[in-house]
Amino acid sequence: MRSIHVTTPGEVDVVEVEDPRPRPGEALLRVRYAGICGSDVQTFRGTQPFASYPRVPGHEFSAEILEINGSSEDLAVGDVVTGVPYFQDGTCYSCRRGLINACERNETMGVHRDGAFQELITMPLERLHRARGVDPRDLAIVEPFSIGYHAVLRADVAEGERVLVLGAGAIGLLTMIAARTRGAEVWIADVVASRLEAATTLGAAGTVDLAQETVDSVVQAATGGDGFDVVFEATGLPVSFLNAIEAAAFGARLVLIGNGTREVTLNQSALIKKELDVLGSRNSRGVFETLIDLLERGVVDVSPLRTKIVPLTEAKQALEDAAAGATDDIKVLIEFPAVS
Repeated sequence: MRSIHVTTPGEVDVVEVEDPRPRPGEALLRVRYAGICGSDVQTFRGTQPFASYPRVPGHEFSAEILEINGSSEDLAVGDVVTGVPYFQDGTCYSCRRGLINACERNETMGVHRDGAFQELITMPLERLHRARGVDPRDLAIVEPFSIGYHAVLRADVAEGERVLVLGAGAIGLLTMIAARTRGAEVWIADVVASRLEAATTLGAAGTVDLAQETVDSVVQAATGGDGFDVVFEATGLPVSFLNAIEAAAFGARLVLIGNGTREVTLNQSALIKKELDVLGSRNSRGVFETLIDLLERGVVDVSPLRTKIVPLTEAKQALEDAAAGATDDIKVLIEFPAVS
């Protein structure tokens, strides 16, 4: 089978490797679609601190079950599924308290272990979630959707609350969608006009081009100067964190989703004066079934996010483009052909 290997930082090749075999309690999967995520780009660039090489990227995917080694009441050969890509040890303090998404020794597909950028993979049955009537392209977006949804649950977003999302990449837009399912009025800010246009299509109450406007202007326009009840920071940039503090109302919740690589300098009195609840949000837990149900019932539509689909033969170029900073596309999917 063909597999996409980042051999060393900055070098990626499509190579032939042996087909995997499912162990007891696992399924053999034919990958249908896999999304390129920021962590995949970090692995390619060499800026992902937990990646070793060579590494197969990819943790957002949809797949078809080809074989099951064992028995399952819920799954069968031919089912189209996605899977939870975070592997916890089950014994650390976080896991013992049920916080498996924050496992101290977490291993994520595509980072700590090989991922889904290959024609065939195996996964434990208990990690797979079946979907009926959901486009496999949309099913590949469930994992990043779960990141935004988990963040919204962390903030306990309520109906009627005014929410600001800083960053209109895939995670930011999916966080906006998740907050809207809770009845919130959501504004979103970015510096890329095409992404803000997508946000409007997806139901944003308003958008802000931070290349042209200030955070204070959106606070005035959306809240009359009161500030937002909840602010999600989805870029990881230091200036965005400071903007989040400025945009938050007194007593607001501020949720950090973006993985930052640079330190932030701030006066902590800004947090104290507003008595802000600052929350970190990592991975997700227990929400895949909820999101698949939303997709199956047509409550949400994530299809506008998949702005580009490339065949396996063009995956190398797609990774290189993403690493070079391409911003025209929100979510690029790699399409894998049927295995002969």
